[in-house]
Amino acid sequence: MQVRTRAVLSAAILAAGAALVAAVSTPPASAAVVHRVLFDNSKAETAGNADWIISTSQPDPLGQNPNPSSETSWTGALSAWGVALQRTGSYSLKTLPAGNAITYGGSGALDLKNFDVFVLPEPNVLLSAAEKTAIMKFVQAGGGFFLIVDHTGSDRNNDGYDSVEVANDLLTNNGVDNTSPFGFSIDSNDISSENPVAISSSTDPVINGPYGRVTGSIIRDGSTQTLDKTANSSVKGLVWRPGSSQSGTTGAFFTTSTFGSGRVAVWGDSSPIDDGTGQSGNTLYDGWNDPAGTNDSLALNATAWLAGTGTPTTSPTTSPTTGPTGSCATGQLLANTGFESGGTGWTATSGVITNSSSQAAHAGSYKAWLDGYGATHTDTLSQTVTIPAGCAGATLSFWLHVDTDETTTTTAYDKLTVTARGTTLATYSNLNASSGYVQKSLSISGSGSTTLTFTGVEGTQIQTSFVLDDVTLTPKA
Repeated sequence: MQVRTRAVLSAAILAAGAALVAAVSTPPASAAVVHRVLFDNSKAETAGNADWIISTSQPDPLGQNPNPSSETSWTGALSAWGVALQRTGSYSLKTLPAGNAITYGGSGALDLKNFDVFVLPEPNVLLSAAEKTAIMKFVQAGGGFFLIVDHTGSDRNNDGYDSVEVANDLLTNNGVDNTSPFGFSIDSNDISSENPVAISSSTDPVINGPYGRVTGSIIRDGSTQTLDKTANSSVKGLVWRPGSSQSGTTGAFFTTSTFGSGRVAVWGDSSPIDDGTGQSGNTLYDGWNDPAGTNDSLALNATAWLAGTGTPTTSPTTSPTTGPTGSCATGQLLANTGFESGGTGWTATSGVITNSSSQAAHAGSYKAWLDGYGATHTDTLSQTVTIPAGCAGATLSFWLHVDTDETTTTTAYDKLTVTARGTTLATYSNLNASSGYVQKSLSISGSGSTTLTFTGVEGTQIQTSFVLDDVTLTPKA
């Protein structure tokens, strides 16, 4: 590429002008409790025309836009759902990216033990034995599980399994309870177009929840559930096909249940959670705002019910070594993770934070571009935060694109060093060049004040650019 020239950071970023996410009532934010929700993207949720993600910035959607105002602030067909939760101020949202496994009781930041709700939106890959056990134990221990399926034959990645088969395999072959643990099974059917009706209830927290009253939903090629109250007496159909007996066992379209100390919800079609906007090339349908149903209220109320009381972010009991006993606030620590607010929150060399079209951002328009001058040069980018007491440390995640004109395959002429509290976490060089962005994940130990610094040092000739985007720092419990 051409050698970089100095540029002054462009003028202020235009405010988002899109419409509000959804016309639903928004409960007041709670500073004391956070509801932690993990959306899955490890089971081919974006195969074919599907785009069942809240954001392309993963694991943290705030890396795309830390202050989303509408569904288009984040990219994905589930962005309206995610943004609506984010705007309450009471939710911490993450995505389990492709290539990861679903775990429970492990040490990873995206382990289910660190979340109150797990959303599995139309999985198209069979879960491993360990993953199925992990989900069951998560629910059994008090977690909320939100399962969304589609119609039979919706094998979007052509691996021989559709979401109906994936779900039923979980329900009958999980290694914890294989005898209809939740009291429902997924029907192998394909209903082309109907408008299911909600039960009449003034007390059910999903039908009459904080985000409005649910009157019904939509089916646009979806399936139903069969209930088995003898297997689990708590199972309850909340939305039913027109003409079905709402006190019966067949024709349920949205069902809730409990298992152990946890809660479960299942929805028979992905069309209701589709907001109609997403990644380029996908054919999407705006079911979220379809006036034939109250899908936004149903999704949000159900999420709130599944989350239960959430997780306290503070505790009155303090330990001298771990901080508040059992407490580790897991919200995002860094400000302006995607650089879309210019230099806000960051200290950087002139010209590093830029929206120059010469280097693409991972998401949005802005990124941090260190070096690339083809001359002796040093650029720095840093931010100081506090890892909360009670946390074992934090996980630093970022997307890195190394672009170089160097031809050597053996000598690191230009280097990017990542440090925290003065300790080197990793070093990258011109030898790490790639055609696009690569996600990196590094671990920081301990709590307390932490200065995170990226330092790019370029040699005397031939440019190497180190381009960073969607930088997140997430505490580890």
